[in-house]
Amino acid sequence: MALPARVDDSSPPYGTLIFDCDSTLTSIEGIDELAGARKHEIAALTERAMAGELALEEVYGLRLELLRPTRAQIVELGARYAASALPHAGELVSALHALGKRVCIVSGGIRQAVLSLSRTLGIDDEHVFAVDVFHHRDGSYAGFDEDSALARGSGKLEVVRGLARSDRRGGVALIGDGATDLEGAPAARRFVAFGGVVRRALVFERAVVSCTTPDLAAVLPLLVSTDELESLAREPAHAPLLQAARVVRG
Repeated sequence: MALPARVDDSSPPYGTLIFDCDSTLTSIEGIDELAGARKHEIAALTERAMAGELALEEVYGLRLELLRPTRAQIVELGARYAASALPHAGELVSALHALGKRVCIVSGGIRQAVLSLSRTLGIDDEHVFAVDVFHHRDGSYAGFDEDSALARGSGKLEVVRGLARSDRRGGVALIGDGATDLEGAPAARRFVAFGGVVRRALVFERAVVSCTTPDLAAVLPLLVSTDELESLAREPAHAPLLQAARVVRG
């Protein structure tokens, strides 16, 4: 995994905001939730990948083959994602949309489950990038999209770079907690190391901007300009988010 020694940073505004899913928009790690009795074993593999100790492609297919999640299990995972969304996640997305931003999720998670969260938050399906899992007619596991960039190392960088190229309104900011997010950071104008759920030392050491508050209201001032904050303040609908941002950031 090719990780930057330190990430460059440029101030807002940005045209596109890209969020990781697991341990960023939601307080759970999806693959660990699927693991059941094998949770300790799977969680150890996940942690080693997110800490940059193992290449993602070394563990991605292995975890799924060990678990072989059914269609019903993935539907249940989607419901858990939505129920575990961090405070003010939906309000943050709504505010960013009100400012004319494109809001995306880029995740190595299972796309069908991630879509349950994104729809709850009001993010369009076309702006969700994750890995499809396939099932037989009876709902049993049939494999995953092995061609997905997000199932291999450097894949998040590839996807973030593509989104940055298509942005015409100020470039992208990326918010995430893991080594794969850090790997994608060179394609973003700002990378926010998010430690509100899990603080990973390697990611925080190399990031310029970070947040350790388990409330997504705290990242709002890191993603928008002063003028944009003032614009939001003129709309009563965004008052609870702005108030929460002031409280959680002290």
